[in-house]
Amino acid sequence: MLSVGIDIGSLASKLVLMDGRKLVDHRVDRSTYDFKRIGGDLFKDLLEKNNLKRSDVYVMSTGYGRNSIDIADDRITEITAHAKGVQFFYPEAASVIDIGGQDSKAIVMSKKTGNVIDFQMNDKCAAGTGRFLEVMAHALEVSIEDIGSLALKSNSPASISSTCTVFAESEVISLFARGTSKQDIASGIHKSIARRVAGMAKRIGVCPLLVFCGGVAKNVAVKQYLEEELGFSIVTPEQPQLTGAIGAALIAQDNKSK
Repeated sequence: MLSVGIDIGSLASKLVLMDGRKLVDHRVDRSTYDFKRIGGDLFKDLLEKNNLKRSDVYVMSTGYGRNSIDIADDRITEITAHAKGVQFFYPEAASVIDIGGQDSKAIVMSKKTGNVIDFQMNDKCAAGTGRFLEVMAHALEVSIEDIGSLALKSNSPASISSTCTVFAESEVISLFARGTSKQDIASGIHKSIARRVAGMAKRIGVCPLLVFCGGVAKNVAVKQYLEEELGFSIVTPEQPQLTGAIGAALIAQDNKSK
């Protein structure tokens, strides 16, 4: 059974083509202001490259812009999609931390059924998200790809007390003025994110096996500092951005087979 999961995030749009439990193909691109267009363009390209017609696949959308995707047969919340998606990579997963462009989520699943039993989201402020990291990378004049490895070079992390993106950027500029090194500032930024997200995750009782997903999961410093804050190891899928889309595609198959 062929299905397509479309995860329209605030910063990145992800599509996967699944054949049963097999990941056949995928697309990841920058989201734009026009969620409908980017989702439609990626979907069209996915079908063409795999010699498929629209009628060949069942489509499930999820994510920040899921309701704007009119090609979807159905829609599912991000919480449910990520829980299902991480179990594709790690069937024994008990918890999830997902850090996306505009929000972060902590999810706890039942070890017996795999169903979601509790979750929390930070969706009121950009602090602790991918957008926060982008702003901080710009302030430090480093690439978003390099800011994590830069942070791990620090021996004396700076203290970043602001939880607001705007105030944190001002704090970074003040640290520069005092001669603080880039790596120490970068480390302080990442530790601030880890404290904020770990605090949210602890409130709902996350535990091993905890899967870290979303685009920020590619950042080595966020992962390491989260482990330090939580007190145990976490795992990251090879393609952490795809968990929501994979979960949506798998749920689409479950719905179609009923």
